[in-house]
Amino acid sequence: MSRSVYFVDGMRSPFGRAGAKGIYRDTRADDLAAEVLKGLMTRNATVPLDAIDDVAIAATTHEGDQGLTLGRTVGLLAGLPTSVPGFAIDRMCAGAMTSMTTLGAGIGFGQIDLAIAGGVEHMGRHPMEFDKKANPALFEMGIFTEDSLFMGRTAENLHDELPNITKDRTDAFALQSQLRAWQAYEDGGPQLDLVTIDTPHGAADRDEQLRPGTTLEGLASLNPPFRENGRVTAGNASPLTDGATMSLLAGEEAVARYGLTPSMRMVSYAFAGVSPDMMGMGPIPSTEKALAIAGLTINDIEIFELNEAFAIQVLAFADHFGVDPESPLFNPWGGAIAMGHPLAASGVRLAIQLARHFENNPNVRYGLTTMCVGLGQGGTVIWENPHFSA
Repeated sequence: MSRSVYFVDGMRSPFGRAGAKGIYRDTRADDLAAEVLKGLMTRNATVPLDAIDDVAIAATTHEGDQGLTLGRTVGLLAGLPTSVPGFAIDRMCAGAMTSMTTLGAGIGFGQIDLAIAGGVEHMGRHPMEFDKKANPALFEMGIFTEDSLFMGRTAENLHDELPNITKDRTDAFALQSQLRAWQAYEDGGPQLDLVTIDTPHGAADRDEQLRPGTTLEGLASLNPPFRENGRVTAGNASPLTDGATMSLLAGEEAVARYGLTPSMRMVSYAFAGVSPDMMGMGPIPSTEKALAIAGLTINDIEIFELNEAFAIQVLAFADHFGVDPESPLFNPWGGAIAMGHPLAASGVRLAIQLARHFENNPNVRYGLTTMCVGLGQGGTVIWENPHFSA
């Protein structure tokens, strides 16, 4: 049994600065996620709340206000009836992406018809601290090294492996991300899918960490925190971020029943593993697998949404596949370097943006969302544009 799986709609919170100065510093993670879910369902009011078959919400740290089975508790907080079940997911940075693919597989197999997939990360309340959580046996077995649990060090390892990707190139890409993100906001693009969040410190209505005044000279002056004479800095990496994302997925019957307009069709997806010390290489094998499953090649993909955990990882992907990272269809609105990367929430943010790019580019048939994942993984989803007209 196989049915089409549609990304109907997606919304997100504005992304906030993690920590004591961030706008969400006194906002619970589950409340933040619930507000985004309320916004999504309000915008899709033709869908009865009791018609949702399942809710999957991801986080990287499942404790406190990010614990207690997020899919269930956030659904209840958002006003879904008690008849709607939910569960929580963890695939670190690809958590929300895995929420979509897991529920998408259920739709494709005919077991469910309508689902909510999302993610939340309050990095201010729940710092990564992976080194405090890992089993020492993984070090004794030689699987983890002292670099494996520090993502910035894995990015430095990529620089060692790929000397043609210089710091100048990563800084130039970081500047591109900042300028494109700022221009996207000037054009009113991202605002279409933001849920304004009221906080004790004011209303959050746009991403908090945009830096439109970024220059190459300023980027060149930043100190590398992960290694002496290193090449990874706060300027060419994503900042610590708080935020939440939600999406509405549907099968063919639900689309017809509730008069929904699909934004994208899920074509294929894949996850792959790489050395934990080379985490940023993950999107390469996951994309190769997803392309093979779809029966496509990289030349069939015209719009790319890559998570910018680090500029080096994005450029490694672009170089491997021979894709131009300066193309206007490669991260058209910039990415995580400018907007932020609330870990498990980011996969749906990529999908939200790709859906908008599809709408704006009906001549494009296929696009993909992809990201590297902590502990040495990659995830990729290939999508088809329902607006496509040759």
